[in-house]
Amino acid sequence: MRRSISPFPLILLGTGVFLLVLTQLLAWYVEPRAKRTPTDTISTTVFEGQGSYFDTGSVSTVDDQKITITRRVVGDVAGSERSGHAIWDVSTQIDTPKTLPLADPRKSLQWTTERWVTDRRTNLPVHCCEEKPGFEGEAYLKFPFDVEKRTYAWWDSSLGATVPLKFDQVTRVDGHQGYRFVGSVEATATGTRLVPAVLVGSSQPGQVAAEEWYANARIELTVDPRTGRIMNALIAPTKTLRAPGSQKDAVTLLASEKLQFTEATRREQVKLAEADSSRLKLLGQTAPVGGGILGGLLIIVGAGLTLRGGRRPQHSEE
Repeated sequence: MRRSISPFPLILLGTGVFLLVLTQLLAWYVEPRAKRTPTDTISTTVFEGQGSYFDTGSVSTVDDQKITITRRVVGDVAGSERSGHAIWDVSTQIDTPKTLPLADPRKSLQWTTERWVTDRRTNLPVHCCEEKPGFEGEAYLKFPFDVEKRTYAWWDSSLGATVPLKFDQVTRVDGHQGYRFVGSVEATATGTRLVPAVLVGSSQPGQVAAEEWYANARIELTVDPRTGRIMNALIAPTKTLRAPGSQKDAVTLLASEKLQFTEATRREQVKLAEADSSRLKLLGQTAPVGGGILGGLLIIVGAGLTLRGGRRPQHSEE
């Protein structure tokens, strides 16, 4: 009697081994490398709300006005490839109903440009590549991958320092689960500005170096846990001027109890978070687990068929 092994069990065995190897590659090699801050980012986020601002035309603070904050982020792909880091150029403008229709951001109520350089894996700041300004912390335009339920150091550009944001609760934004973090900023002196003394109630002649003060009564960020993308944001900033050495605000430059993502911005951020999160889940969880189970079953079935069904009797000729 001669043994004859069918090729089918061998195919099952080979396929099973291939799937096990592939799933290990996905879990230990591909997925960790997919968790990298993108370098080709092009995005626009918009905050809106009611508030007050100092109108230079009437030289007074006007109340109950629409405030719009527009932030545009463009990734420096060439610079990122050379450095190995994520380099993003950020433009932020604050607009009033008068300045919003104007095309020139220099005519906005306030316009700032920044250059952020971060480690693509950890999201920590990297001080190189013409970074402007220098910053610290763990979170700014996004949180790190695999967000934890803990306190994060969030960089506040208006403050020029980090703010601790505490984990608040698990919530949902347009049906997508997120982690909400909250914090606040007490009134803090952030610099000086030359203004007419009379503007801040000073008796000195000419101009004085008025103190600029900043506070933020509520910072609320809801983050996708897997990618660190900010899906919804709410802030309540106040910027004022005080006479030198004074303990009281003399002029309100900007104030709002609630500026938050517009509906369009929120929907777009949730859509991007869902897509990126699903891709990472597929690479790091769904495919490895499913492929591992299937690969194991194929190996068991293939081995069983080889041992039991691979023996076929052959009659020898006399």
